[in-house]
Amino acid sequence: MQHKRRESRVVAGGRRHGATAGGAGVLLWLLLFIFSCGLRAQTPGDVEALRRQVTSQGDALDHRLDQLAKMVDDVLWQQKLEGVALMDKLYIYGPPPARVPQPDAMGARNPVKFWTYAFFPANLDPAKKYPLLLLPHGGVHADFTTYYVHIVRELVAQGYVVAAPEYRGSTGYGKAFYEKIDYGGLENEDVFATRNYMLETYPFLDRDRVGILGWSHGGMITLMNLFEHPGSYQAAFAGVPVSDLIARMGYYTQDYRNHFEAEYHIGQSAYENVAEYRRRSPAWNTAKFNNTPLLIHTNTNDDDVNVLEVEHLIKSLKADGKKFEYEIFNDVPGGHSFDRMDTREAKEIRVKIYRHLAPHLKPANPIRELRDLQIAGYRF
Repeated sequence: MQHKRRESRVVAGGRRHGATAGGAGVLLWLLLFIFSCGLRAQTPGDVEALRRQVTSQGDALDHRLDQLAKMVDDVLWQQKLEGVALMDKLYIYGPPPARVPQPDAMGARNPVKFWTYAFFPANLDPAKKYPLLLLPHGGVHADFTTYYVHIVRELVAQGYVVAAPEYRGSTGYGKAFYEKIDYGGLENEDVFATRNYMLETYPFLDRDRVGILGWSHGGMITLMNLFEHPGSYQAAFAGVPVSDLIARMGYYTQDYRNHFEAEYHIGQSAYENVAEYRRRSPAWNTAKFNNTPLLIHTNTNDDDVNVLEVEHLIKSLKADGKKFEYEIFNDVPGGHSFDRMDTREAKEIRVKIYRHLAPHLKPANPIRELRDLQIAGYRF
């Protein structure tokens, strides 16, 4: 039986699937109300003012629904991991905001506070040492949800402690946090701050066995952490990673580009500031890679991260003489999600990922074959 999970990712239009669907009736009511008010508007100025008011109210509703979805999903996490893992949610901080509109305002340059999920094996023995895995979520604006529940189960069953940071820009924490997004920038430091916090806080974690893995935007964060913090990780996996923002801006629509050009974000297009988009792109920063054991996966029918981005990354790593492993899958069903699904083929690919990580991170109960994964992630 296939288990359905709410996938958090942003498509070209930008809003996250799944989080706001329940508010459709409310939004329709708002639109009808707005239309009736618009009929009474007497001047173009009245209409424009009304439009701004409606847009603001709609955005506020979206963020409230995201917060509600987050609270519900946190309850689901506890239910789905019962008996398998202990879950905590930790409130920590990363660097100050990338943009400070009023730098002299009280607290304007304070560190950005954010939440991090932490998952521990249910049978954890504090007298032993455990490997740590960082698992940043994907999506331009998204969050860490029970979409990843089977992957978390598979990891903790092997003996990994997993930390999944809700880095700046994640959804479910309100508009102000949403607008702190720094895609390819300080979000990477939030993930690194999570790594450091976990190692400093839990003495049973082995600082010589730290890995990082992620898909899509999370794969991009994985790569940038390797590039910006050489020697801090002992193994990594980057699945369908966003790799070249310049190319990406070229094949996506303006609605998608607006997320990056927003005043609270980069504030410029790739055309206006190509250097800024290069700075945030793994494919343009491969010279920094220090040959941490790395596996990269991509899929030729990816409907989110075009394979050309990852091919550019692979060519750049090769041109710089770097050592790494990769596999380009040919039209595997599932497109962007091909190795995160519950299909047999997806599970077999995840076994490959875990086989890559295990020799370097040495979990107590590594997954070696499909049957191991099936029991770890699905109980039966």
